[in-house]
Amino acid sequence: MRYLLLPIIIIPAIEISLLLLSGKTIGVLPTVFLILLTGVFGAYLAKKQGIATLKKAQEEMRHGSMPADAVLDGICILIGGTLLLTPGFVTDLLGFLMLVPQTRMFFKRILYRLFKNWMNRGTITVIR
Repeated sequence: MRYLLLPIIIIPAIEISLLLLSGKTIGVLPTVFLILLTGVFGAYLAKKQGIATLKKAQEEMRHGSMPADAVLDGICILIGGTLLLTPGFVTDLLGFLMLVPQTRMFFKRILYRLFKNWMNRGTITVIR
């Protein structure tokens, strides 16, 4: 949690400056349109990927295996979709990176290490 404080302060400052720069460069209405467009496209993409991931998890459970990979995919899709709904260009970029399967692997590795550390420290309990 202590690592979240700096991004919570820095990212909105970067977002505001980029939005102001974009408003000056391409205009206010195109900037607003761009923000709305990425939000709508992001919601569509997150829904599509979320449904596919849910089907993948169901298929894995049907075959008797734990859907660990699908769960990590689902978490990335949820975070990515949320970031895309947040106005701003930096959050949109991060959101798209979390929704694209090829770049999602990077974030899945981070989540895997995070959950593994929590389990090793005893701050999260896994019930089997």
